[in-house]
Amino acid sequence: MSRSAHPAGPRHADVLTEGHYSAPAADLNVLDEKVWSRTVTRDADGALTVGGITVAKLAEEFGTPAYFLDESDFRARCRAWSEAFGPDADVFYAGKAFLSRAVVRWLKEEGLNLDVCSGGELTTALDAGMPAERIAFHGNNKTVAEIERAVEAGIGRIVLDSFQEIVRVAHIAQRHGVRQRVQIRVTVGVEAHTHEFIATAHEDQKFGIALADGQAAEAVRRALSLDGLDLIGVHSHIGSQIFDMAGFEVSARRVVQLLAEIRDEHGVELPEIDLGGGLGIAYTSEDDPREPHEIAKALSDIVTRECEAAKLRTPRISVEPGRAIVGPTAFTLYEVGTIKPLEGLRTYVSVDGGMSDNIRTALYDAEYSVALVSRTSDAEPMLVRVVGKHCESGDIVVKDAFLPADLAPGDLIAVPATGAYCRSMASNYNHALRPPVVAVRDGEARVIVRRETEEDLLRLDVG
Repeated sequence: MSRSAHPAGPRHADVLTEGHYSAPAADLNVLDEKVWSRTVTRDADGALTVGGITVAKLAEEFGTPAYFLDESDFRARCRAWSEAFGPDADVFYAGKAFLSRAVVRWLKEEGLNLDVCSGGELTTALDAGMPAERIAFHGNNKTVAEIERAVEAGIGRIVLDSFQEIVRVAHIAQRHGVRQRVQIRVTVGVEAHTHEFIATAHEDQKFGIALADGQAAEAVRRALSLDGLDLIGVHSHIGSQIFDMAGFEVSARRVVQLLAEIRDEHGVELPEIDLGGGLGIAYTSEDDPREPHEIAKALSDIVTRECEAAKLRTPRISVEPGRAIVGPTAFTLYEVGTIKPLEGLRTYVSVDGGMSDNIRTALYDAEYSVALVSRTSDAEPMLVRVVGKHCESGDIVVKDAFLPADLAPGDLIAVPATGAYCRSMASNYNHALRPPVVAVRDGEARVIVRRETEEDLLRLDVG
């Protein structure tokens, strides 16, 4: 098919008339720096490059779909977070966003700590050489085997998530003859998502011990009374993809109030406070994330102010950026297949991946950007919906975006900001093979998580 052989969907003027979608960028060939990693650019021929390598070369060597991770950008973001908070605070990378042995080594080299939330993540961290004392272990239902492994390894902290877990961890630690460093995860009654937060009770969730009705205070009493536990602080996490600091301000105020109550009742000033993660990134040009130094100053000012008001020593702050570090560093590369124009609606652009490599659009109604990256085009914009190849009508990668009207099968398109949660939540739906993760740096590319093969699928099928 020639590049102009198929009838396109609605053009720019039609879309503006409908009034349901924002206008496309003035030039679809210009990349929005907010949503792409720092070494991404276009070469003289108009092809996208990352780390000095064109997507055509990457596709030829590694195939599509595939995740390409800008290692230089990842490392730079690690350093930015570490420098922003300084030596008197702790930055824990949230491994659930994306974890591999290579990532663990980068974190170790760049001086960040790591939080894990499963036995598999803990195994990966330890196997890749992360010192156990630099690991925190989260989770609402850690198994006895997982806790045993963590305590035996000498893990730096376990975040206690329930009354039952307080006893469970204390018993295991005592049996191993150690005092396990722990924090208590407190549900502070604040839920924050992007620009909205609700400063009312939000205890209807599986995580944490509610501050309301004195439950968190009782959890502290129990933890302080058990010989196997060394209670070092409290933990709070209020949401995801947050741009506004208002929710953190409410959360910090309530956590500091709890610290003051602990001091007054027990004569103990806990030395640490963990404010969690959830800091937002730019998925589209409309997103406006804060820089690490801005976040660090805002959180530090909030905690310091509240502690001064409560006449408390300011505790050591911990934060847990995951998405904010790895999210912007990667993009997913697809090859265009079927193109289906629907007159007066949009054009459906099918790619060789889909919800098996990015479930977030279907699961969370997430917004993404997309760009034609194998070439540039002077064609006018058309409204598209990028969809996958799975047998599911909800198999949508990008709900509504603009691509050039001369888009054709065989073109390469890329979805930026897919470093967080895409590979981590990838599946074998329809027996799809999960894509590889390829690290790119200074003109070199290497696989850090290989593509699955049909042999991998059959090896697990023992029937």
